[in-house]
Amino acid sequence: MELIKKNVHMNKLKCQTSLQLTLDDDFNVPDVKPDIYKIIKEQGTVKINDVKMSNGKLMVNGSLHFNVLYLSDENARPLHNMAGEVAFDELIHLEDACAGDDAVVHWELEDMTTGLINSRKLSVKAIVCLTVLVEDLYDEATAVGIESDGDIQFRNKSITVTDIAVDKRDTYRVKDQIHLPSNKGNISEILYSEVELRNVEVRLLEDKFTVKGELIVFIIYAGESEDNPVEYYETEIPFSTTVDCNGCSEDMIDNITFTISGINLEVVPDADGEERIVDVEVVIDMAIKMYEEEELELLSDVYSPYKDLVPVMKEAHYESLLVKNNSKVRVNDRIRLAPGQPEILQICHASGDIKVDDIEVTDSGLLVGGVIDIQVLYICPDDTKPLNSIKGVIPFNQTVEARGVDTESIYRIKPSLEQLSVMVLDGEEMEVKAGIGLSTIVFNALTEPIIADVQEYDLDYEKLKGMPSMVGYIVKNEDTLWSIAKKYYSTVDKLKELNDLEDEYIKPGDKLLITKRVDKIL
Repeated sequence: MELIKKNVHMNKLKCQTSLQLTLDDDFNVPDVKPDIYKIIKEQGTVKINDVKMSNGKLMVNGSLHFNVLYLSDENARPLHNMAGEVAFDELIHLEDACAGDDAVVHWELEDMTTGLINSRKLSVKAIVCLTVLVEDLYDEATAVGIESDGDIQFRNKSITVTDIAVDKRDTYRVKDQIHLPSNKGNISEILYSEVELRNVEVRLLEDKFTVKGELIVFIIYAGESEDNPVEYYETEIPFSTTVDCNGCSEDMIDNITFTISGINLEVVPDADGEERIVDVEVVIDMAIKMYEEEELELLSDVYSPYKDLVPVMKEAHYESLLVKNNSKVRVNDRIRLAPGQPEILQICHASGDIKVDDIEVTDSGLLVGGVIDIQVLYICPDDTKPLNSIKGVIPFNQTVEARGVDTESIYRIKPSLEQLSVMVLDGEEMEVKAGIGLSTIVFNALTEPIIADVQEYDLDYEKLKGMPSMVGYIVKNEDTLWSIAKKYYSTVDKLKELNDLEDEYIKPGDKLLITKRVDKIL
């Protein structure tokens, strides 16, 4: 007798921990840069350089890279920039179960502020949240049948599980060129830039998948013209690619996270030798997970009329996909200038960062609450101080439909800014309209008792001899044909034959004739 087993590939979160890191440093303005009169806009990103695991401790080496756009008192070109980085080494303690495993570190820049200490020195303060995930890809060996030369009766039960088919990381480089339109001047120096990933779509194919989306590229640059010393330009770069992915198929469920990990903008001359082309190279990291649903026929019970079989049970843990969707949220709000800020002449650029603050499990799904941190760069009427920025916070709440979700469910929500537009209402107020996508995948946790082994013993023949060879039986409430056959050392097929039953349906009060097959060997 041998159990037939099937491996189900599962991805289990072994441990997770978060750490809030406070960074604070001062920086002197380089000698080649003019004095700072006013900080207009700051930008920050975190780079994780190295991750090392040792004795249940994780050493994370990284740095905060910042770029500051500021006004000076220079009349020729009042706008300048200053960049730098704040390095950090952080020791994170992990649970014993995670020692020696590969860890993935995610970062979130919760807040970054820059302030003037004096005209030649600024302070940079930031709060960085580091989240460490240790996942374990393992096989749950599940008994689905039994092989034996003897008369073994077994029964299966069906469950739907979601196993992980693909778990890998990959990168994709977007390379393109931006050609300035004829109404824009030549580039002397790029002062400030932002690159955002928007509207990414994935389509699964056999052993590959396609990706298409857009990069929103915004630059402020120093021009060569004295009439327009500072100019800006914003454009969209569409991209599409096919990524090889062994084991992928069209009917799988994808859960792919795209993150910009590197940006390089370089000014190059055009055919006439003028600095009017920007070479763009953007590195996109892809954390690829793909799942497939499977109907499992679990071995649920086993017995023999001629042997005493004792199943050895254990609990197995599975995941079953409940829902995957992309919920859309539309928000609309107004932002007003604070007293003393320069008036709005024209919107230059708007950016937004989505932060999910709370997720609550409700009867109808997941109630997601958060904010969009909006920062708008605008042109002022004063030519000596042409730019200013304003920040605003727009709250949102959205219920992601996921009926059947509970507190034990496993859910992952990826927010994305799909659309952002800002319109000037008057010199002191603007209207913001934004579209948010909440890509959600929810799994229900299943715990099922399964048969890990079967112990085999000889029957107690003295006890069997005392049992009648033929029994008239009246069906009780909890009885099934299987349980009756097992109790009286018979089989379901034998009971159906003896009682002229077409199927296994019986109801309380039915009368059955039972004979025990074990008599043949007594």
